Amino acid sequence: MQISHHKVAGAAQFGWSRRTLAKIDSARTAGMDVSLDVYPYTAFSTVSDVLLPAWALAGGDSAFAARIANRGTRDRIETEMQRIFPEQAGAGLASVQFREVPSNPEYSGKTLADFVRARGHAPTIASGVRAVIELQLHGGFTAIYHSMDEPDVERILRHASTMIDSDGDLVGLGVGWPHPRSYGAFPRVLARYVRERRVLTLEEAIRKMTSMPARQIGQRDRGLVRAGMFADVVVFDAERIRDVATYTDPHHFAVGVIHVLVNGVAVIDRGAVTGAIPGRALTSVPRPGRVTH
Repeated sequence: MQISHHKVAGAAQFGWSRRTLAKIDSARTAGMDVSLDVYPYTAFSTVSDVLLPAWALAGGDSAFAARIANRGTRDRIETEMQRIFPEQAGAGLASVQFREVPSNPEYSGKTLADFVRARGHAPTIASGVRAVIELQLHGGFTAIYHSMDEPDVERILRHASTMIDSDGDLVGLGVGWPHPRSYGAFPRVLARYVRERRVLTLEEAIRKMTSMPARQIGQRDRGLVRAGMFADVVVFDAERIRDVATYTDPHHFAVGVIHVLVNGVAVIDRGAVTGAIPGRALTSVPRPGRVTH
């Protein structure tokens, strides 16, 4: 079993990674094949649906609109959203940073607090709930939710069964408003959590990024530098590598990457993109007794 993008979100749950990791340890002690992955940020990204009760969205957009048109049902939805909001939106409306808003594209990069203030309202949870309903009726949005705590991220990173992922999108340079993880997840680990904060050793971090995930998905001829293996290799300056992309200015490549080989072909050479595209999609090779989802 792979617990994907393991996180603890919402201030009321901060610190709960101690509990979740203890449960994972118990399961592994009992003989279960359980592992997890994490990305090195205190904000996640997803659609606006997470701010609404699932039953309110059942049946699609027209069914949601019909429920909102019913005063009693809308009141119930708003009440439940008042509970959901602190769990997903962290400290308040400023914690919800828009990535894409089809009905109001000018709000990309701005926050739900900005949206509410522009309409003459104080950025309260109640006004945020009403704004989310309005936006959901017009196509919804994707956002970055700043609602996680650094100690939980570090605790999960340290765990022996944790692998490192980005959960990032494939984005064009300058296109849209991506989460900075799309540009900087792995360099961020090497800079922040290895070099600066010493949460991991360099060797631990590299293993969590390479051989460990390759082995987890059954790719036994990848993930290590060894004769007979596919030559997927990154050469970087350990003292200089760092992420540059931020939440407010996301379209920046990391620095400190010198060479990248994919299947033995250079795709970055002396820091410059070569234009070669030798990569191919890899699929998981299930192992006996392993649950995938």
